[in-house]
Amino acid sequence: MMTKSWLPVIVTALVLQALGAVSVVVPSSNCYVLDNSSHIVDFSSWVGHNFEYERKDQKDPDLAVQFCKDVETRSQAGYVNFGRFDKLSYFVTGSGQVDFVQGYFNGDLRNCELSYDKMGRTAQVNVICGSCLNGECKGSPGCICNVTYESTCRVFVELAIPCERLGPRVFEGFTVGFHPRSWEIVYNGMTQLGFEKSYRDFSFTTEQVHVALYMTAIASLSNLVQKPIIEVLPENGLEVQLSGSGATGKPPTTLSPTVLIVDWRCEKALDTPYEVNVTIPIEGYEPIQFILTKMCALFFQILQNIDRIKGQMQQEGGLHLECYRAYSLSFQQCFVAEDSFTKLEWNACMGLMHCRA
Repeated sequence: MMTKSWLPVIVTALVLQALGAVSVVVPSSNCYVLDNSSHIVDFSSWVGHNFEYERKDQKDPDLAVQFCKDVETRSQAGYVNFGRFDKLSYFVTGSGQVDFVQGYFNGDLRNCELSYDKMGRTAQVNVICGSCLNGECKGSPGCICNVTYESTCRVFVELAIPCERLGPRVFEGFTVGFHPRSWEIVYNGMTQLGFEKSYRDFSFTTEQVHVALYMTAIASLSNLVQKPIIEVLPENGLEVQLSGSGATGKPPTTLSPTVLIVDWRCEKALDTPYEVNVTIPIEGYEPIQFILTKMCALFFQILQNIDRIKGQMQQEGGLHLECYRAYSLSFQQCFVAEDSFTKLEWNACMGLMHCRA
């Protein structure tokens, strides 16, 4: 019988399905930003796009921005790098007429060894969605509007491009990992690559009967986290149950993570992994969704049958324990040599395993 405590979870699942809610997966590149309303703006399609600015003063060199890659000046004397965009780079929401701000660091060191944070030459690119404020390069698919040198070691670039449309709203600060201080599955509200869909290489082994997932969130927003929902594909063959503080909807925080324990038991062997889709509804945000994959090999299913037989024999007072040992040994021999057996030999061996029981 279905208990009343599960009714809100079922209703939530139906609502999410009706709305077509999808998980927020981390973009394929690090060229993305979260705006002031926590919506993701993905600029991955612009990575490496080249924008050039020809000098208006003979004293200044030309400048080029390879979007989300690097900034450099170009002159007859050669190229000078003013910073690179890497995984730890600065890409945030701007203010006023500037929509977004990018930071490029670790440029050429010559004569800039003692520059800002000792990062060599650096650049700040102020991204404007739309056209240049000064009316430059009308009709172009983006261009550099203006360049200002703060010093020989730092430059400010004003860049106008047609910005990408807003993506889903991200529940910032939320993490899911295999340790209270790790975030292999979800980081900053975004599902990490490897858990956004089914991967055989990321599957849990047949022998692993449970896994513990630790969840954290910003304390002031933790009450928005609701009970997780699971869906198993295929529906039959893998029994899954949730337990722990994370299964009850207890608010997780950074200092007090909640734990979601996934207990699963193989009932039917498959050549492909089972998919366990985990959805964590977040009030006012897109739900957190990720996929755990679980292998159920034939070998484990037969071992479960042996355990079942062992239990039955023990219940009968141990009269067949000696037979069980012979059964177990015969099974191991048959299993190891299965590929080299003929069908007749295999059937004979399997018959021996039943031990006249």
